[in-house]
Amino acid sequence: MNKNELVSAVADKAGLTKVDAARAVDAVFDAVTEALAKKDEVRLVGFGTFLVSHREASEGRHPRTGALLKIPASYQPKFRAGKGLKDAVN
Repeated sequence: MNKNELVSAVADKAGLTKVDAARAVDAVFDAVTEALAKKDEVRLVGFGTFLVSHREASEGRHPRTGALLKIPASYQPKFRAGKGLKDAVN
């Protein structure tokens, strides 16, 4: 499912126009992005948790040349599925 299909599904389920559903979907994405940018968690009970984890700096190897590379420390967005989502999938 891509974003347009998600907007259509939200519009159908919520009885909204596609324009209003697109605004709602964009607002949810923006809110989650802003929270993660502040290193906050977003917990959606029954669905899952969006969180940020810190990845330490490390060394790797270039796959073609084998040369050592320094991989800088970074923050990575993560998603942990909740029980309700896991149960729905299984």
